[in-house]
Amino acid sequence: MHRRRFIRYAATTMGAAAVLPSSVRAVAAPKGPTDYGAALWVPAAPANYTVPSRPSERRIDRVVIHVAQQLFTPTAGIFRTPSKQVSAHYVVRSGDGHVAQCVREKDIAWHAGNWSWNTRSIGIEHEGWVDRPEFFTDVMYLRSAGLTADICDRHGIPKDREHIVGHHEVPGSDHTDPGVHWDWERYLRLVRDAA
Repeated sequence: MHRRRFIRYAATTMGAAAVLPSSVRAVAAPKGPTDYGAALWVPAAPANYTVPSRPSERRIDRVVIHVAQQLFTPTAGIFRTPSKQVSAHYVVRSGDGHVAQCVREKDIAWHAGNWSWNTRSIGIEHEGWVDRPEFFTDVMYLRSAGLTADICDRHGIPKDREHIVGHHEVPGSDHTDPGVHWDWERYLRLVRDAA
């Protein structure tokens, strides 16, 4: 990204949800607050996730880390477009670490490309591209790690690499995210250190 474009992008993404287009502007969560207290509700289209018939039986044992290959606002917009047939539970913005929740954790987001893994995991998208490490900012790592730690604590998920995985590690995946620039050692340390 050219420096001027990056500066302009950073300035526009630092504001509150009011700077988002109306198609991705946050709205009130349908049944109370978001699952993660620091998240803003930016709902995916109902056609892009599954409401389980027995939500109380849904057992979460993994967190899948993604890199969107896209900016924050367009990523949320993709999840709001019914024909896209994709979603994740959360999206984390690069410039300020803002967290949006797009699918409730009791529901099955379509993020892993493997139905069995979708049914047992929470998906977290991160703004950026796998080959552009400048998007992996300190604040993004910190806020994402806080989110992952909270998910692990609430669902009883061990905070290790067996249970916090990259999209490329999902069986049958043809994706490469989060990519070689994702600092797993740093990320897991932040997850374990999160209060």
